[in-house]
Amino acid sequence: MKPTHFLLALGLMTTTTHAAAPIPPTPPDAVKQPHVVKAPFGAERQDEYYWLRDDKRENKQMLAYLQAENAYTDTVMAPLKPVEERLYQEIVGRIKQDDSSVPYRERGWWYYSRFETGQDYPVHARRKDGPGVDAASIQQANAAGDFDGEEVLLDVNALAKGKDYYQVGDYEVTQDNTILAYADDTNGRRQYTIRFKNLATGETYPEQITGVSANLVWADDNRTLFYVENDPETLLTKRVKKHVLGTPVAQDALVYEEPDDSFYMGIDRSRDDKYICIGVESTVSSEQRCAPAADPAQFVVLAPRQRDVEYQAEHLGDRWVIRTNADGAKNFKIVTAPSDSTSRKDWKDWVPHRDDVYIEGFELFDGFTAVAERSDGLERVRILKAKGEEEYVKADEPAYSMGLDVNSEPDSDWLRYSYTSLTTPATTYELNVSSGERRLLKRQPVLGGYDPARYVTERVWVPARDGTRIPVSLVYKKGFEKNGKAAMLQYGYGSYGASMDPGFSVTNVSLLDRGMVYALAHIRGGQEMGRKWYDDGKLLNKKNTFTDFIDVTEYLVRQGYAAPDRVAALGGSAGGLLMGAIANMAPDKYRVILSQVPFVDVVTTMLDPSIPLTTNEYDEWGNPEQKEYYDYMLSYSPYDNLKAQDYPAMFVGTGLWDSQVQYFEPAKYVARLRDLDTGSQPVVFRINMEAGHGGKSGRFRRYRETAEMYAFMLDQLGVAEPAP
Repeated sequence: MKPTHFLLALGLMTTTTHAAAPIPPTPPDAVKQPHVVKAPFGAERQDEYYWLRDDKRENKQMLAYLQAENAYTDTVMAPLKPVEERLYQEIVGRIKQDDSSVPYRERGWWYYSRFETGQDYPVHARRKDGPGVDAASIQQANAAGDFDGEEVLLDVNALAKGKDYYQVGDYEVTQDNTILAYADDTNGRRQYTIRFKNLATGETYPEQITGVSANLVWADDNRTLFYVENDPETLLTKRVKKHVLGTPVAQDALVYEEPDDSFYMGIDRSRDDKYICIGVESTVSSEQRCAPAADPAQFVVLAPRQRDVEYQAEHLGDRWVIRTNADGAKNFKIVTAPSDSTSRKDWKDWVPHRDDVYIEGFELFDGFTAVAERSDGLERVRILKAKGEEEYVKADEPAYSMGLDVNSEPDSDWLRYSYTSLTTPATTYELNVSSGERRLLKRQPVLGGYDPARYVTERVWVPARDGTRIPVSLVYKKGFEKNGKAAMLQYGYGSYGASMDPGFSVTNVSLLDRGMVYALAHIRGGQEMGRKWYDDGKLLNKKNTFTDFIDVTEYLVRQGYAAPDRVAALGGSAGGLLMGAIANMAPDKYRVILSQVPFVDVVTTMLDPSIPLTTNEYDEWGNPEQKEYYDYMLSYSPYDNLKAQDYPAMFVGTGLWDSQVQYFEPAKYVARLRDLDTGSQPVVFRINMEAGHGGKSGRFRRYRETAEMYAFMLDQLGVAEPAP
């Protein structure tokens, strides 16, 4: 078949005559091929689009279908190109192109990253400490273009040249500050390659280590690097190995191998640099084994793993300080143990458990400890001083996000913390715990005349159908009237205990300036209201996540924040599962749904342990090899619950090389949706053929994707373009 005929057959080209109007584009129609998915206990399901899965990404028929979907999306979006371009220019116009991060000091050097005008990737650099050198002076020099004395560690722009995708996931410098190890990814699949660079000579060593995670730790000898090797099929973090510079990679010694595929693995150095620790963690359990960084020959377990007991330990001085949920501390507590402890029997309570306060983490200093907490759905930082006094870092808005920032050295009186809200750009402060002095180190510059005083943020509490109160963060332009006429974008996630806190977004300003409301629903499945909030939104409680989101929508419409026919919903990954569920459960509540890298084929994916993430997540979703979980998951899985009804307009996005939610899930979902949708609203499917879970690499390229998606949404909601 000739190319033109092939496109016509797929409906991607239209024919016209001089006497007739253009024929609307017809979406692709994927071929059906019978396939039975079986569960171990005998249940069977038909999956007519299973053939779209190709783990090697080489099947020509599959690739042709994806390319046809992209071509169809191009056709649908063509009239909206001016809006897309305007959105893109607005968004990037707010970004300071030659920006830099706040430098932090470590072992006599100040480290930071900076961007150059017109460049997509950062330059990672450092400057030597000395008289008059501090975070403020370096930022001033960077802003003035004065790079005298700067040492470039990695110019990622040069490394990424000629590549469709490029990311440096981690980089670490030896304790003597002379050798750099870094891990890079060239397709977005999060399978990294480790490379080595001599910082004195600029030489890049020939040795490379492939198939690893982005997690690197040097030993004190400045020659031995510990890294995590991934399983080549499941991509799970499986083995910790060590590489000695100058020796064959094939001879790298195995340090530890995790036998349980439900655990993730990582490595780190302790707060005081005395230990190298291997941490393994599942949804409900964790374990840590550590060895002296000066002689990491034997890794000793700090406390043996136990189901439903989680802990994370840090070392400073002569003790371990440990965050744990042991002994029924559902919202976590902090305990201490001596340096030679190998059992929970040595643990002594320090910061007690509270039902109304969730402990997220902590940072140890020589003279105080900073504890990151949550209460009433908001973050706060509590400072515990050596003599027993305590105080909270202050916040000035009703809905905000606050957390510990980079505090690289424990021998300091200065605590760095971050602050942002839906109206306040990301801000880094430094607080002197002894004197109370506070310094503003950096506020994210927002160009184009952005003024936070022109916008209003508020927090409302929405009653869910079971009586639970759901916190919602809102932002809109000052002068907004709750008259039930506005368009609204509602975002949600609600999985893995990941809290979606209100933070500033340069993209959302374009929506607010067009009169829209942005709503962030803190639904169950996250951890905004503590550990119970998470437990009430997972496993056999998962449907609470979906009904919470729908209940928030209905409440906000009733209260006049939005018109009932002008609501958009947005979610990605597990939030894409949320989008698929609400589309099936309440399609009439949403005019348009934006679903990025959506996890929509829950049962089939969780039945297949060869798929990355599956085995790690049995305690998040359930194991469908057990009938109780199979039946429950099947009752909400978006792909399995598509039916003949009118669906909202949809914009679905994915990446061909996604390792977290594989491309074939949304591909199958869109194909079946097209078969069953009885409505007339457009469904477009954008596949990034060179990227993975996070979309395109580079600082600006991802905003092209956002602008396209938002242009589609604005058109569907009938949002008018502002006057020039």
